[in-house]
Amino acid sequence: QAQVVESGGGLVQAGGSLRLSCLAPKFDFHNYAMGWFRQAPGKEREFVAAINSKGDDTNFADSVKGRFFVSRNNDKDTLYLDMNNLKPQDTAVYYCARPRQSWISTSQTSYVDWGQGTQVTVSS
Repeated sequence: QAQVVESGGGLVQAGGSLRLSCLAPKFDFHNYAMGWFRQAPGKEREFVAAINSKGDDTNFADSVKGRFFVSRNNDKDTLYLDMNNLKPQDTAVYYCARPRQSWISTSQTSYVDWGQGTQVTVSS
């Protein structure tokens, strides 16, 4: 059984917006940081954004800074990724993941629970 489940992907035109959600009811969500990663066709999976357990510290990849925002609702065991001004190069499968700790990590090796991913396609 998946520990985290992503939703909200889809097809959007360049310049548009999408909100991804990640539901994580199977562990003490409020005790862990959370992260978003993505993998484009033919490329390695890369870090996108992360948020600490309390939700008061965030980190973003340079490629998405100022366009993407990460947030969480610990009462609902849910992580969000708001993506604005989307570009064709944002096309990828987006993954939600849980690290081993409450503080942010940008390294994939810190993450132990991964979702199945949700496809985001941005048309030009």
